[in-house]
Amino acid sequence: MAEVQVKDSSGKGGKVRSKKQVPHVDLTPMVDLAFLLITFFMLVTTFNKPNVMDLGLPAKPKENQKAPDTEIKLSNSISLLIGKDNRIFWHQQDNTSLTDATLNETSFDREGIRNIIKQAKARAADQSKFTVIIKPTDDAVYKNFVDILDEMAITKSEMYGVTDVKPWEQAVYDRKVGGSAAPAANN
Repeated sequence: MAEVQVKDSSGKGGKVRSKKQVPHVDLTPMVDLAFLLITFFMLVTTFNKPNVMDLGLPAKPKENQKAPDTEIKLSNSISLLIGKDNRIFWHQQDNTSLTDATLNETSFDREGIRNIIKQAKARAADQSKFTVIIKPTDDAVYKNFVDILDEMAITKSEMYGVTDVKPWEQAVYDRKVGGSAAPAANN
């Protein structure tokens, strides 16, 4: 670093007196090192690739083709209602037989919903047509929905669908959530 010498301004033509210099640290090499490190880390860093979940969507029917029958038998399906406060409910009932007692609650862990899905699949009349119907409520959070999609991959449930909660299910859900303060045991 260049330094500037100061001459005596008294006009006496005497010797140049050097003032007592204040010690200082030259930061030029530190700045160079910082830029070298930044450049190094930019070149050797690998960026994370986003995790993508494959969703198998059905093919769109052609104009002259009729859409296949999508009616699902209760014995070959299970309905999952994703609720608020990280709660999940399940049932295998129709609109006439669903009650507070038949809307069961479980948890998102492996002893909870994973076992429920496996047991329902094992009891299904036709395991090749076993379908999981996922119904997030208005109170559900996105994380819980992704957790259920992960469970579909873990349990190898290839047939599943996402739909709205039916009004008769919503009424039972509202009674169940409003009537109990604590989550029920796994069933």
